[in-house]
Amino acid sequence: MKKLLLVGLVLIGLCFGLFNFKGLASQGEFEEIVLDFREDIPLSQIDNQLSAIAQQFNLAPQLNSIFSKPDNVYVVKGDRATLKALRKSPVAKSTEYIEPNYIYKALEVPNDPDYNKQWNLRSIKVESAWDETKGSGVTVAVIDTGVSPVPDLKQTKFVRGYDFVNNRETVTDDSGHGTHVAGTIAQSTNNNYGVAGIAYEANIMPLKVLSAFGGGTVADIAEAIKFAADRNADVINMSLGGGGDSHLLKDAIAYAHRKGVVIVAAAGNANKNAASYPARYPHVIGVAALDPAGEKAPYSNFGAGVDISAPGGVGTGAGGILQETINSDGQAMFVSFQGTSMAAPHVAGVAALVKATGVKEPNQVLNVLKKSAMRVKNDTLNHYGAGQLDAAAAVKLAVRGQISFQDFFRWLRDNGYLNPRFWIDGGAVALLPKLAMVLGSYLLAWFLRVYFPFTWSWSLLSGLVAGSSGLFFLRGFYIFDLPQVPFRVMGSSIPEMGNAIAGNSILNPLFASVLIPFLLVAFLLNKPTWKWFAVGTALGVAACLGVNAVVSPAVWGFGSGAIARIFLLINGLMCYSLALLAVKEEQST
Repeated sequence: MKKLLLVGLVLIGLCFGLFNFKGLASQGEFEEIVLDFREDIPLSQIDNQLSAIAQQFNLAPQLNSIFSKPDNVYVVKGDRATLKALRKSPVAKSTEYIEPNYIYKALEVPNDPDYNKQWNLRSIKVESAWDETKGSGVTVAVIDTGVSPVPDLKQTKFVRGYDFVNNRETVTDDSGHGTHVAGTIAQSTNNNYGVAGIAYEANIMPLKVLSAFGGGTVADIAEAIKFAADRNADVINMSLGGGGDSHLLKDAIAYAHRKGVVIVAAAGNANKNAASYPARYPHVIGVAALDPAGEKAPYSNFGAGVDISAPGGVGTGAGGILQETINSDGQAMFVSFQGTSMAAPHVAGVAALVKATGVKEPNQVLNVLKKSAMRVKNDTLNHYGAGQLDAAAAVKLAVRGQISFQDFFRWLRDNGYLNPRFWIDGGAVALLPKLAMVLGSYLLAWFLRVYFPFTWSWSLLSGLVAGSSGLFFLRGFYIFDLPQVPFRVMGSSIPEMGNAIAGNSILNPLFASVLIPFLLVAFLLNKPTWKWFAVGTALGVAACLGVNAVVSPAVWGFGSGAIARIFLLINGLMCYSLALLAVKEEQST
């Protein structure tokens, strides 16, 4: 009985964690509840049920719209407590379902009036990325022609930079190139003016190394790189390049990389089969350019040194990259540019978003960008590197497993744990168990989110239940004059199967091992649906063996001491590893 209770608690914990796992269907905000009455009951009965709801719950059910009458779909105001009460009331028998009337929201779309002209930002799916981060706290060094304070950079945060061309601290743009690049990274956004930037809450560090004519020396560029690294820049963007291998520049890049800086550079605009320097150096993310159709831009370099591709535009009209910059007279203007110089800041901006999620190491950021990129098939000449930049997928991959305060606070709020009554009811005796339940269930959801990022299905959940507890509700079910062996078999978990006939719960080492999960995975791995049953069974057995190793390590032939515990723990880990390998195999195909 004690063991049965513990198994039941484990299942409750699993279900609680799973249904609070971010991304599952139980998440969401709502202010109303949907009641879908069955269509096979008379209207008079529905009217009686609606009257009962009005009297019992002091609610006023009404049709969702004039089109809801044929389907008998009604809505009432209510919260989670009301939802729970309605589901337990007699009304539930007359409905097909009672569920929250969830509120879906548009992805964040900035109010900048010309945002609709920025096809480039929508092509990298930046709106979904903004749901997680806007780059706050990250500093991006723009090593370019300088940055001028145009109106659409008024709300953008700047940190101290330097003008290496004129050897002064005041950094202004006399070309327009650097201001345009800075705008792509962090143009002021949601300011009812102009256009948007990718990481618009990030800081910009302006570093001028190029003159008004667009030229600059590797000595100045190398000094700017070290300046940025020494002053806590997180990302460096270099929309510049040329020929010639420089030891000085290579050493500066290696220095910044060692200090944790992500370095991004343009591949070049000569349509040659090799990226220019510095994009071609180790530790630099070389960026090729895409046109609005997602194809390689006709001017973009490709081949060696290209790590990823991003929007660079074609032409100076609607197909270009629109940002606010300055003209030859120093006046602010909105203009579209094209080039790998425009592609690189897209990657730098997304790298800033990734860094803002907590991914710090440059190699890890590069790995996130590459793994999340939209792959292009048959790219034999390496036009696209790892693929086309995808901001939404990059941020999603970066935040996998992250527990931010904002995320945790939202989870507490959505599940009612900020309600004082939850903590007060039951007194001080119930406080610690409640705290353990809240933290434990969230950590379980986090664990599943980190190590098992796959789609949940009934096949998987069935295997999980079968492996962890079996049909435990049949345990102790007796019918006189009938053989009890089938009921004992159906009431036993897989590790107990070997002793089901004998009628005891001592674990049989043949079944309380990785053997059955291994056989299931081996035989079902190539079956699209049953494969997940095998994975779920492996996870369930791993959980069952882990619980028994701690609570009741009685194994036939091994006793109930340290040897039995070690046996169960090793086999539990093997089951876990087996499931993990099967999941990785799925993700790699």
